[in-house]
Amino acid sequence: MKPHDMGVLFDECAEHRVGTQVHLDRPFDIDADARTHHTLPRLATLVREAAGWLHAAGAGPGDRVAIVKDNHWDYDLLACAAVRVGAVPAQLSAHLSGETLGTLLARLAPALLVTTSEVLERGRTEGTDLASIARVTLVLDGTVPGTLGMDDVRGHTAPGAHRRHDDEPLVINHTSGTTGVPKLVVHSTRTIIGKLARFESVRLPRIGLRRGDVLVNASAFAHGRTFCWTASALCMGPAVISIITTQDPNLADPVLRAHPPTVLEALPASFVRFQPLTERLDNPFRRVRMVISTYDAVHPPTVRAYLRASRHRSPVWMEGWGQTETGPLTFRFHTRQSVRRASDGAGTRNLGRPVPLKTRLRVVDPDTHRPLPTGQAGLLLARTAACALGYVGEEDRWSAKRHGGWWNTGDIGARNRDGSIELLDREVDRAPQLSCLRTEDLLEARLPQAMECVVLAEPGRDPLPVVVTADGAVDRAHWKEAVRDLPPLREPVALTWDQVPRTGTGKVRRRELLHRLTGRTGTYGSGRWT
Repeated sequence: MKPHDMGVLFDECAEHRVGTQVHLDRPFDIDADARTHHTLPRLATLVREAAGWLHAAGAGPGDRVAIVKDNHWDYDLLACAAVRVGAVPAQLSAHLSGETLGTLLARLAPALLVTTSEVLERGRTEGTDLASIARVTLVLDGTVPGTLGMDDVRGHTAPGAHRRHDDEPLVINHTSGTTGVPKLVVHSTRTIIGKLARFESVRLPRIGLRRGDVLVNASAFAHGRTFCWTASALCMGPAVISIITTQDPNLADPVLRAHPPTVLEALPASFVRFQPLTERLDNPFRRVRMVISTYDAVHPPTVRAYLRASRHRSPVWMEGWGQTETGPLTFRFHTRQSVRRASDGAGTRNLGRPVPLKTRLRVVDPDTHRPLPTGQAGLLLARTAACALGYVGEEDRWSAKRHGGWWNTGDIGARNRDGSIELLDREVDRAPQLSCLRTEDLLEARLPQAMECVVLAEPGRDPLPVVVTADGAVDRAHWKEAVRDLPPLREPVALTWDQVPRTGTGKVRRRELLHRLTGRTGTYGSGRWT
């Protein structure tokens, strides 16, 4: 079975008698019965019911339906329901500020906003009336004056599934927003399903999903990665799909133990937060044969911890690098042997090679866009048929990042002799005297107490290192030893995890962190391609 029409995806899985069992760490926000166990036929029914709600609220072909709620996989169920009635779902993270949500909703001009009373109240507290921006607002969890509640729409029958052309807008997802207001990225059926999800729906030896797998996903379900994942994972029909919505290891642990994963996908931040669980003798990762990471690099000590925790003979860590606009551009595989060979903690900034037959990468001079020779750092340009259709409300910004058939990733990197790509920094975050990302890897490898290290660059000063630890403290003797052979750095700032501003995917908001610590936001990079 291959993914195609997201509006009837769950129906087709039920018709093909895909036997996948779904387990949740908490009930869906759209499920009145509050179940934590589902079959695919039951989920198909839930999607049809949700399509009836959206239709009753006035959503129809061509309309935009904005979805803002707590993190859960029912983001994708609601998106499939919107697709079913012919609308274009726009999945927005509730992690965003009220002001940012207001900006994105104004760009979208949605016919319908599906949200919660908490999101609306937080928006009002922060000075933004989110409900006023949409034509109609549907509140999932209560009664709010001027909006529809579930009692107003429940029980309505959905119309027949709407079919759209493969090149028409299918879904809108926002970028992570590490440098400011996120961009709204429009994908079509051809780009996100035909080029990305279908590519993942191949049973490749060793790394392909198997029917006996227990697939665990601990992700940020408002983002495009999980919409694509939903299509490919369901069509592959693993025995179990287990969904984790939290980054709290104490809350995730019971779910992981009840259904120990054989394949694990998670946010980089979730891997860090769950890492203490790998140290237990009966750790829940003992059956893992494959780990999948996207969104951001995972530092070498964390990769080692999970591969070491597995009792599988040869577990594999598959690291994908890409962007919301393009999907995966490169893949790299880590094994116990490869991370053991990586010297002094370096190793996960090598992104691997472009996806065969799917993507091409070019390293160019930032000013002239002329190709650079092997080993020389420059802007990374990508060419892929999976590139999105554009940005909502920011056409000029989109055009500025297109160079003929090439897409400007905004990343600085270099091509190695073997054809692999070495990632050095985001262009906007770069420093002239070092690679911030490589330095972070080295510091994490040398500071066992560090959960995360962040190196912030600003003009006219040495880079500022931030060390994230459990107690917000760093041992000075250990620090001096860790930086003994590195370019000059300022004295470190030690913070706890919750003191660091983050996106909904757990990425550090570097400019906001720099402003909190120094009162300044200036960078070496131009920021032209953020």
